[in-house]
Amino acid sequence: MRKKVLIIIMLLVLVVVALFSWNYFPEDYLGQPVEGCGDGTAIGECSVNKPYFCENGILIDHAVVCGCPEILTQNGEFCTSKYRTKPKEINLEYILRGEEASVNLIVYGGLTDYLFSLPNTLSPVEGVQVSRADFKLRNINNEEQKELLLPLVVAIQNLAETKEDQVRIAVSIVQNLEFGWSGEILKIGRSEINYSRYPYETLYDQQGVCGEKSELLAFLLKELNYGTVLFYHSEENHEAVGIECYGDYSLRNTAYCFIETTGPAIITDSKIIYVGGSQLLSEPEYIFISNGESLGADMYEYKDAKKLIRLRKNGINFLERFFFDKLFEKYGLINEYHSG
Repeated sequence: MRKKVLIIIMLLVLVVVALFSWNYFPEDYLGQPVEGCGDGTAIGECSVNKPYFCENGILIDHAVVCGCPEILTQNGEFCTSKYRTKPKEINLEYILRGEEASVNLIVYGGLTDYLFSLPNTLSPVEGVQVSRADFKLRNINNEEQKELLLPLVVAIQNLAETKEDQVRIAVSIVQNLEFGWSGEILKIGRSEINYSRYPYETLYDQQGVCGEKSELLAFLLKELNYGTVLFYHSEENHEAVGIECYGDYSLRNTAYCFIETTGPAIITDSKIIYVGGSQLLSEPEYIFISNGESLGADMYEYKDAKKLIRLRKNGINFLERFFFDKLFEKYGLINEYHSG
């Protein structure tokens, strides 16, 4: 009799697990495949970003046919920069639907030296006070930096079959960079402040704090042609990224979905608990970066984030532990996030 009861209990547990699985993990929506190359360039045509050429669905350097941007010089099939010195190879890790992968990239100390040498202040224009947005746009839109960051954008476009997966890879790459300060201190008058890295410096160091990592991700999403903003929560002194998305999932009806950058997190999960038990409760300032495409209404992240927020709020019983662990594995989630 006891054996029959145990068998019945086991069967009931399996049924409950199956029902939960049906509700928790519907088929993932991957997006529509990109025609031609990852940036939309037709096969056999030059990209708007010189010197890239679409060959068999892959963007390749082809300066002989496509030419070079004005600030670069042609060297055979490639375009070169005077800052392309002191090279080193880095490995950028990311997770896509639970599968770990990486991108190898050559980065250049010559450009980081140049960026570090730039003035750290901005002058008011016609008496208009310099804002936080002015500094952010300066850092993200530096032209010399853009040309040496584009190889990472192209690598992401070549890796992903859909625009949505391009976003997922870019987000995961930035989230998986180490959280940390540069250690550089600047003296401005009698004051000392922590040096804030440009996006390329963050990539080169494979490390950054919330504002630095958010600038890098904002650059990548802008170049992937998505509508992008920065969210700044002044009371918590925390910065994150917003990507244009389906309105019902946007942060506080801004039309932009929240993306945490300090560590692996699910797009739209704005209820993260940071080190010390804090959450983002203040109304954010949002800094416009670029117009562009919007994430669709069928992104699986929307449902996954909603489930994780519910589990985090209500607690996790022994049955839900399975699904909680599956979400951690799917996104490479972590237990501690930094808010500064």
